[in-house]
Amino acid sequence: MKPTTTEDVLELLDASYPSAALGAAMELGLFWLLDGHPMDEAGVGEALGIPVNRCRHWLGLLASAGLLERVADGYASSSTARTAILDAHRQDTWALLAEEAREHLPELVDLAVHITHPGSVLEVLGLERPSYVSKMREDPVRARRFTRMLYDLHRPLADDLAEYLDMDGVRRFMDLGGGSGVVSLAVLDRHPGTTAVVVDVATVCEAGREIAAEAGLQDRVTYHPADFLEDDLPSDFDLVLECDVNVYDESLLRKVRTSLSPGGRFVIVDEFAPAEGAAPSSRVDWAFDRTLSDPDASYVTASEVRRLLEATGFRDPSEEALPSASEGAGRFGSDLTVLTARA
Repeated sequence: MKPTTTEDVLELLDASYPSAALGAAMELGLFWLLDGHPMDEAGVGEALGIPVNRCRHWLGLLASAGLLERVADGYASSSTARTAILDAHRQDTWALLAEEAREHLPELVDLAVHITHPGSVLEVLGLERPSYVSKMREDPVRARRFTRMLYDLHRPLADDLAEYLDMDGVRRFMDLGGGSGVVSLAVLDRHPGTTAVVVDVATVCEAGREIAAEAGLQDRVTYHPADFLEDDLPSDFDLVLECDVNVYDESLLRKVRTSLSPGGRFVIVDEFAPAEGAAPSSRVDWAFDRTLSDPDASYVTASEVRRLLEATGFRDPSEEALPSASEGAGRFGSDLTVLTARA
């Protein structure tokens, strides 16, 4: 919502209530509970263990937001909820997205008090946000849910990328930080003569193997467990792909170059900052969140990454906008750029 009137501003100021109500509905599975089976507040309260009066007003908030509708039997998911939620992603995907949003709420409480702190707001609050690698290693169940969530969200992007990539001369490629292997699986499906190696932490690789087996591609993709910033990488690849990973470390780029066969290509797909110190238009909220733990955190520009590629021995770096043909591919931004360089 982009406010244009005073009433809009007041509505946005009070948006925490419907936002929290929506998150709870996602985590508790309300829309799936009501899908095809309308219930009144007493039935919903009993099914989900919520006091009836509280449940009544919770359902009212969601109805006022247009996500539920009142029917003869109580409440049902609205047409908007069916199209934008139920038909868009799996229930567990929405539940984990809502859970992750809730985990970030403590640092936004009393923001006016802490925003002027010159260091980490998380430290002031006594909070610590573990890295992706730590979080996935320490909680295999969370790793499996997270991996499947990203598989669900990235499928339109994977289809676009599989159609876009020039795979001539590529027999074996590496998907760096590839998670479930969603991009690799889309590329393998489109290019039968290729095989892939997906590199990610062990718990994520385990979940990826399950997904590859479900897709019937387990014989053409290998999952290589590693922390790619710390561990050695496999080698002898015609192409290395880094998609929506947003890690540009000089030592990593040197390892990637060593992993490529002579003349092999390194392809980076990401949404870069439009200018130094700025954030991609779809990631302003993420950029702000990063500054709460590191005030100097920023997104890199494509030009900065091109300079890093040249400094680490890559040749002929080029960039091009990724065409987006799949509905939903813009979930991670509509301005994705493809950087390509040769070893």
